[in-house]
Amino acid sequence: MGISAAKAKTRDRSDMDVFIDIASWTLIAIGSFALICGAIGVIRFPDFYTRMHAASITDTLGSGAILLGLILQAGPTLVSAKLALILFFFFFTSPTSSFSLAHAALSSGVEPKLKNDWRDSHPGENSDEKTRESSS
Repeated sequence: MGISAAKAKTRDRSDMDVFIDIASWTLIAIGSFALICGAIGVIRFPDFYTRMHAASITDTLGSGAILLGLILQAGPTLVSAKLALILFFFFFTSPTSSFSLAHAALSSGVEPKLKNDWRDSHPGENSDEKTRESSS
């Protein structure tokens, strides 16, 4: 192997490093954007449930993307394994805690602000629809 073959191996490795850097920074940027959108949603949405939904969805997506980007940056090390465990833990605890919080709020009487409340009526159960169906 000559000098050119050694340079080619070095260049291939640096190309892969550049690709990993681009992928990791893209994931970190996506995660940051998702977290910023969630923060805006918490500020702008009208009631507890929509704010909690914005926070929980973007929190899971944002932190997951950031952790994946950090795993790519760390390479195959013990740090990557720890970050993967944090990611695994977070993907199970964040949706569970959001559900528990929403369930506790609903149980304690916090009502959602709805433009149209469709919880008590289902298609075919309205009294107007029943009278129309029975007269036909």
